[in-house]
Amino acid sequence: MKDFLTFIREQGVVGLAVGFILGGAVSKLVAAIVSDIINPLISIPLRAVGDIKSAYWDILGAKILWGDLVTVLIDFIIISFVVYFGVKVLKVDRLDKKKSS
Repeated sequence: MKDFLTFIREQGVVGLAVGFILGGAVSKLVAAIVSDIINPLISIPLRAVGDIKSAYWDILGAKILWGDLVTVLIDFIIISFVVYFGVKVLKVDRLDKKKSS
């Protein structure tokens, strides 16, 4: 049992599990902020009435969903900043025990 616990600690399995759980929660939170607050504010100067996620250009009958791309890009940027903050500022990269040689 001791070897198993050492393996889990050295390989960062606990940190990985915590990362997955927090990542899912942060992703949902960011998606809600983007869809409920940021997108309506962006839609004002772009004159995209309603949900910006459904905004599109109609080119020869093809729908180019540029609004969905903008929404996903904003999600990505915000999540990237949160991950950077978590790793660099809070020093979460130091939680796992380094494998001794």
